[in-house]
Amino acid sequence: MAICYNIRMESFLKFLPVAHRGLHDAQFPENSLAAFRTAAEAGYAIETDVRFTKDRALVLFHDDTLLRMTGDRRAVSDCTLEELSALRLGGTDERVPVFSELLSLADGKVPLLIEIKNMAGIKGDEIARAMLAEIQASGFRGEYAVQSFQPMYVKAYKKLCPNVPCGVLGTADSKKADFGGSMLWRIKAAVIRNLLLNFTVKPDFVSYRLQDFPRKCVTRFRGIRLAWVVSSEEQESQARKMVDNIIFEGYRPARPSRHDAP
Repeated sequence: MAICYNIRMESFLKFLPVAHRGLHDAQFPENSLAAFRTAAEAGYAIETDVRFTKDRALVLFHDDTLLRMTGDRRAVSDCTLEELSALRLGGTDERVPVFSELLSLADGKVPLLIEIKNMAGIKGDEIARAMLAEIQASGFRGEYAVQSFQPMYVKAYKKLCPNVPCGVLGTADSKKADFGGSMLWRIKAAVIRNLLLNFTVKPDFVSYRLQDFPRKCVTRFRGIRLAWVVSSEEQESQARKMVDNIIFEGYRPARPSRHDAP
């Protein structure tokens, strides 16, 4: 059974640095089992991205399309799991992992911060139930939290699992392409920029882009606050003046224990 602590006081989100898409580098591509394994061995929490394939398998992949990481021009949502399994990440032997593989790798070792990617035509209840079913089937016994730029995904998971920390992602730099070219993209961008749906989602934490600080909507938030993506000790020092914890890449921050948390 997944572990749930007092969200405000004891959650890993309060104290344990989170490795962005695993502890990745030129040798271990982002969101690969090798990057996740390296992060777990170093004792960091792991952040990753979950989305559906065409046949509704849950895979860990950030971009909508496969081009940047595999050279394939198709969208992830246009491929079956079998088709994805033939591809390799970043010119290495690493393939696109499925969600259950990370659950097995991290189980009882390190916590997970799972970002649900925004997917056209996918309702919050559908993705939330699919994720929970996989977590339960795996017997996962660790801590985890869920976040998304799509507030309704967060609300759906929070309704399904009220004891799991659920948070919203924010940035001041959304673009039309981030919303599939929607005519309403400016309105949607304003919602994300100013966390306007927090009143209905009631998130346990917010995770905001470091380059966009300071932001009043984050300063006023009374739950746990995270900054992404922190890529140096200097940036970490800056971020910790404004937030509780960091999502990082490109270096290895100090790793305090739960009892060291303020």
